[in-house]
Amino acid sequence: MPGKFVVSISCAADNADKATVGFVVANAAVASDKEAVVFLSIEGTRLSQAGYADAIHEEGFAPLGELMSSFAEAGGEIYVCSPCFKKRGLDEDGLVAGAKIVGGAKLVEFMSGDAPSVCY
Repeated sequence: MPGKFVVSISCAADNADKATVGFVVANAAVASDKEAVVFLSIEGTRLSQAGYADAIHEEGFAPLGELMSSFAEAGGEIYVCSPCFKKRGLDEDGLVAGAKIVGGAKLVEFMSGDAPSVCY
C-alpha cells in the first residue's frame, strides 16, 4: 500500500531504546512500500554523524547502525533538523548515508497530504 510515513526521533545514545525502535518502525514502513522519512531533532541529530550509532545495540534488536544503513539502502530518507544540528556543532561533512540537513518547511512539505507520523 503506497503512501508516506514519518518517524520523528529526538533522542540518540541518551535513550538508545527509543532511537532503535524508531528505526525499526521506519524500516517496516519502507518494507511496506511507504515513502518513508526519519526526522532527527534535538539529541537525535547526533545519529546523523557517521560512526555515532555503531556502538548502540539494544538487546533484542539489530544494531542501530545496521538499522540506519538498511533504511537508507531501502530508499528511506533521513531529515536532520538544521537548528538542532547547528546548536550541537555537528559536522556537515560527516553525515550518514541518506541524511540531509533541512529546515522545518521541508518536513511540512513532505507531510502535506496523508503522511502519518510516529514520534520517538
